Amino acid sequence: MRKLSRIAVRCLAHSLPYVALVRRTPLRSQVKTPPACSSISASAMTTATIVIDHGSAYVKAGFSGWNDPQLVVPSIVNYSPCRENPGPSYARRRLGLGIDLFHPDTFSYPVQRGRILNWEGVECLWSFILEKHRQRHEDCSVLVTESPLREPADRKKTLEVMFESLYVPSLLLADQLEMSLYASGLLTGVVVDSGHGLTRVQPFHLGRPLQPSCKALEFAGQDLAAYLCKSLFMEEGSPNRLFRMDTVNTIQMSKCYVPQNLGEALDVRQSLRNGSDESNTFRLPDGTSVELTPMQRLAPEMFFSPQVFDMQGPSLSQAVVDSVKACEAPLQPLLTSHVMACGGNTLYPGFTKRLYKELVTDHFSGANATVWVGSKRNFSVWLGASVVAHLSSYKSEWMTKEEYDER
Repeated sequence: MRKLSRIAVRCLAHSLPYVALVRRTPLRSQVKTPPACSSISASAMTTATIVIDHGSAYVKAGFSGWNDPQLVVPSIVNYSPCRENPGPSYARRRLGLGIDLFHPDTFSYPVQRGRILNWEGVECLWSFILEKHRQRHEDCSVLVTESPLREPADRKKTLEVMFESLYVPSLLLADQLEMSLYASGLLTGVVVDSGHGLTRVQPFHLGRPLQPSCKALEFAGQDLAAYLCKSLFMEEGSPNRLFRMDTVNTIQMSKCYVPQNLGEALDVRQSLRNGSDESNTFRLPDGTSVELTPMQRLAPEMFFSPQVFDMQGPSLSQAVVDSVKACEAPLQPLLTSHVMACGGNTLYPGFTKRLYKELVTDHFSGANATVWVGSKRNFSVWLGASVVAHLSSYKSEWMTKEEYDER
């Protein structure tokens, strides 16, 4: 059985970790918590289903019906030389999970910006997950979430890997943003999902996506991490890649936040003397202390002012507005009253409050606009899929191995 190295679990990619929640105080009258989905009793679970949500940074997996995924691993694979044939050719390399401490520069992300680029790496991760879960249940159905940016060839390849290589008895492919909607307990609203590789906005009405109102912004957690990495390690001879990843990852978790007004926040921080604010000081793993600049701490402003960071495209709030206005006028008030924020980046302190503020101040009335947040919104896709796996209304969407063979 494949094993994850300790460093693979510790260095969880260039993004705010999904396993680390940052507590914040939302606006009570403006930011709401969606109703919890009803639990599923053991008697209702006729068969065990493995739910896999494969994002750009992490793979979340577990048995359906649970309130949390039981397995969260980095979506990272590595290619290291074989001892028997240590040459550089592709055929002589060994595929492994996570980061190889002896070959730390050989790792890569098989899924990038929501698109699968390395199917061999993806199959390796899925195989590891199924081996773990099949220890408890041998013949498990599998539900795999799909990116809205998927191509028909991606779906075909997913079916091929699952049925022909991993031998699953039945499979359901589910849209990630639709699963986030169901995790909120709602059927109508705007899903705003911001993760490691993509930031996406999709309105739904009665469970159906409203086309062509979907917006995909290619700035997300990895871009924020890249900005921090570049600004922190500008000098030649900077520490190795793993050191930089670990440092940036920790700073994102503990130091970064979204200001409610960038200009005012910069004025306040720039007026402080060096060393006067202990929260600006960060101790590197080697014991060296660095003073974070105002823009490093305010790096999540990227989602609301991308032009400040030399990034193309509209801000997140503008993308929400454009997406809503692309829908029929009678539906717009209903959609703006149910804006659902999910994904790891929405855990930054001040994120949802700023989103609400910009929507109300610049575009919609306060009486209509509401931002809904869940305490487990970093797992919203997996949670929605965990519920859908047991819905009888999705029975016709499942494909069995026999049906696949007959195609």
